[in-house]
Amino acid sequence: MRSTAEALKSLETAVERYLAELNNLDMCSLLKKQSEEEWSIGQMYVHLIQSALFMQLPNIEQCLSNEDLKLNSGEEKTELGRQVFELGQFPPVPVKVPASPQYTPQPPESKEGLIDGLHEVVERMRSTEPLLYQASVNNKIRHPRLGTLNAQEWFLLIEMHYRHHFLQLDRLISNLERYTREGDGMDL
Repeated sequence: MRSTAEALKSLETAVERYLAELNNLDMCSLLKKQSEEEWSIGQMYVHLIQSALFMQLPNIEQCLSNEDLKLNSGEEKTELGRQVFELGQFPPVPVKVPASPQYTPQPPESKEGLIDGLHEVVERMRSTEPLLYQASVNNKIRHPRLGTLNAQEWFLLIEMHYRHHFLQLDRLISNLERYTREGDGMDL
């Protein structure tokens, strides 16, 4: 398993790429959807930011707190969770989750909001990483698909999640470029 310092460096590099891609996109491109089932590029950015700020980082903080989380300590990772952490990445396949108000991200309000959100994720990761050494490996919180994870694993997961969505970003940008060349066939 890679170190949290390596994961932080990798996340910073990933965010640099997300920011560079964002510079090449206008708001119209961020909102375009290939179909009703697909997310727009902007929604994917919102998903990355919100999952880090409102699920993954708060779970790390809870694992770091002195609260007794041992209720999850006897539980383990799922088979997928074990694979993800052994490989250090998600399998290179899209994850399909049915559209729902609690899971489907809202479209972004502005490019600036996405830029600020990405910077906030990096800052929170930078301030959290030095604290991870003090976290009990027995303080775990359940991930819906991966099983129970401790603070270090939640931290590593954020970087893996950002890397995993490069596949979706590349596909969405490729589709956007194709539709722009062929004429506009995408939903807005």
